[in-house]
This record gives sequence, structure tokens and C-alpha cells, in this order.
Amino acid sequence: MPLPIPRLRTVLFRLHWVLGLTAGLVLALMGLTGALMSYEEAITAAANRDRLAVTVGDRSALPPAALAARIDAQAGGRRVSALTLSDDPAASIHVRFARDPATRERPPSVYADPYDGALLGPVRLEAAFATVRDLHRWLLIPGGSRGWGRTITGACMLALLAFLGTGLYLRWPRVHRWRIWLKPSLSRPGRPRWWSLHAVAGTWLAPVYLVIALTGLTWSYPSFKDGATWLLVGDGAAAKPARAGRKAAREAPADASGPAAVDRAWAAFRTGEGREAGVATLTLPDLDATAIRIRWLPKGVDGPGARNEARYDAATGALLGAERAADTPLGRRIMENILEVHRGRFFGDLFALLFCLAALAMPGFAATGLTLYVLRRRAAARRRPAGPEAGPATLRAANP
Repeated sequence: MPLPIPRLRTVLFRLHWVLGLTAGLVLALMGLTGALMSYEEAITAAANRDRLAVTVGDRSALPPAALAARIDAQAGGRRVSALTLSDDPAASIHVRFARDPATRERPPSVYADPYDGALLGPVRLEAAFATVRDLHRWLLIPGGSRGWGRTITGACMLALLAFLGTGLYLRWPRVHRWRIWLKPSLSRPGRPRWWSLHAVAGTWLAPVYLVIALTGLTWSYPSFKDGATWLLVGDGAAAKPARAGRKAAREAPADASGPAAVDRAWAAFRTGEGREAGVATLTLPDLDATAIRIRWLPKGVDGPGARNEARYDAATGALLGAERAADTPLGRRIMENILEVHRGRFFGDLFALLFCLAALAMPGFAATGLTLYVLRRRAAARRRPAGPEAGPATLRAANP
């Protein structure tokens, strides 16, 4: 006798709960760590508020090259790779160091006084958030991006897409009313209450989870990222300005020293492209670098989608090119800020909060899904016959 073929709804239901008992638990962990990372900057600023301000007095700020030299002298062999400076004269600067050539590890960042280069102390919670980030991306499995952690988290992003598809199919109502779709029935007892909460919350948050899943896949699957880049940007359009800048830099005459070029580039930036800058990150060139890159945000703006960039010749400090977010196509801005899209910050503060709440809800989906599974198993056990004396009539009643 051939085995009966299960209905599509039954197959999707079993797939939904099997993924819930496996990938759902990993997604719950990723949701908690992701919610914490959503406000990493704000939490870090609160923990370092005593190091974010300096006394101005009648002092003048040092030029970037002299500032980097003084910090290098105090850093015990570490070399400054980037300075984040503010237009606020009372703000300290954020200093990032180059990776260790032997271990490829990046030393801890520090805060420094822009007027004399004195170190104010390391950035508190930086190491803690680095651990949270590794837990979120690779589950702290050895190997990092080259290990099994990346494979597992990528599979969980695919599972999240499967949750969205199967969940919407399984809850598709026969009568389409907004109350059925969007309002949970919390007054119903037992399993119906948990199912309503699970299903309605999933419907509300489905668009957010779709963005989270699709952007998350770009880190796990390079081919997916290439496809998304082709779809949103086109054939290599994102790399054309950078390539042009590097070509111009190679053709520029090397007739000036590196530190002098950095200072000239910064002075040109402050009087030219960056005269409206509120916060700017100056990346110091390596010995073999051809360009000095400065990325900046306008005054009063902290959204990553508004980030601009200017590039200067590493030998002469002359402007090579500039890109403003307002002139950049939306698709390219999305791909260049894919992390901020993943966190919701690309869309503004309100969406950042929504994405954070959606991430916090992931453990709730795992908990309600597990509760529904346990209650269903208990109900099935109660319907099962109590012993071997149960006859055919009893078996038929227990398995309609």
C-alpha cells in the first residue's frame, strides 16, 4: 500500500517547526546581540562621556600630522591609522591604530586631546562590543569569517526567509479582515492565544525581518552580494570613482613629504569640501598609499546615509575627487552602507528603534514557538490511547 502524500500545508508546517527548534534558537541569540549592536555608538558614548570633552582655553588645535606623531610617541609601537575629528572645539578625538603586521589584530582605540595629543584613555566597551559582534556574526566559533560560524549564521538567515514564507502561508485566513491579520486575540485561552500572538507579531514585523535577512546574506554568501550589487548598482559603477582617484594619484608627482601632504589635504578640506563638516574621519596613508581619504558628515547630521567622501593625493595633498551622498544613486548608497541598512540606522532614528525592537522580539518568537510545540505535543499525547487494550474504535477516535 503506497504511503499517503502529505498536503503542502502539512509539509510547510513541519518545516516551520523543525526550523524553529534548530535555527530559531540561533536566531534568538543573534536577535539579542543585534539589538545590543543597534545602539553601540550611543552606549559607548555614554560609557566614555568623561573622555569625550577637553578643556579648550586659549590653545590651538594641532594639525593632523603633528597630532598623529605625538600620539605615536605615546602608543608604544602602535601607529595611528585614522583620526575622527569634530568641529566642536571642546570635543576629544577618536584615534584608531593600524593592525599589527604579525597578528593582523587591531589595537584598542583611544581618545586624545586635539590640542596637545595627550591620550585620555582607551575606548571603554570596545572589546566587549567586539565580542558581541563576533558572537552575532560567527557565534564565537574558531575561524571567524573563514570558519563554520559564518556558514551557520548564513543558513539561519535563509531559515529566517523560510519562516517568513511558511508563516504567512500557514496563517493565510479564509476571511480577509484587518483584525484577523493585525490584532492578536489575547483573550482566547491556551494554544489559540499563543498562536495569535506569534502569528500577528510575525505579520507586523515581516518587512523588517525581510530586510534583515536579505542584508545579512551579503556577509555569508559573496555571490549573493555580487547579485545585489549588480541589481542595485549596475556593472561595477560603485568602483569607478575610487579607481579614477587611484589612477590620478599614481600620476601625481611625488614632490612633497607625507606629513606635509596630510596637513595640506586637511587644510584644503576644511576650507573646501569639508567647510560644512561636523564630524570627519581622516585616514592616514600607508607608505605605499596613493590617496588620503576623508569621510565626513554635515553639521547636525549623524545618519550614515548622508556620509560624504573626499580624496587627496598622498604626495601633494591636492584634491583628487569628492563624492557627496546627495549626488549618489540610492542603490549605491544602500550597498555602501549595507551594515547600517541591516541595523535600520540608514532609514533614520525611528526605523533604527523599530529594527532594534524586532531584533529583541526574536527570542519571543522562539519562546512562543516552543510553547506551541510543547502544547501541541501534550494535546496529541492526551488524544493517544492509554494502553494496549484500546480497540480499533478508540484508535480511530484518537487519530481522525
